[in-house]
Amino acid sequence: MCRKRPGLFVCTPLPVILSFDAQPKMQNKKLDFNTVREIALTLPGVEDSTSYGAPSLKVRGRLLTCPAMNRSAEPNTLAVRIGFDTRTELMAADPDVYYLTDHYVNYPAVLVRLSRIHVNALRDLLRMSWVFVNAEAKQGTRKPRKQAGARRTRR
Repeated sequence: MCRKRPGLFVCTPLPVILSFDAQPKMQNKKLDFNTVREIALTLPGVEDSTSYGAPSLKVRGRLLTCPAMNRSAEPNTLAVRIGFDTRTELMAADPDVYYLTDHYVNYPAVLVRLSRIHVNALRDLLRMSWVFVNAEAKQGTRKPRKQAGARRTRR
């Protein structure tokens, strides 16, 4: 793994674990929002932002992902924007990783247990989310915001 430091790159070898089928595998490092940020910022147009005072990642101002902030979510959970059909498929395929609480039912998002997802699956999920958010932006499904300072006048 290489890290950029002012004026130089510092590279350290990553530990490799061999499974019984002799396929090299990267050692599972604990995933957190910083890992999510590193992956997401490689996608076009993704920017660091905040939502309700918490860190988030957005694509042209539209939420891509953020830590699940509602108290109904488990600790170390990520909320990722995704279509309802895709969410159903993900939860059916791997309920130990993907889940939902009542609070998030009406939102096009899935909750992800960062302690149980593999980094490659997270990378794929963020790509799917990026495609979903961009498709939604092209369709213009977002409600227009009221302009700041625009007031209704009574007559």
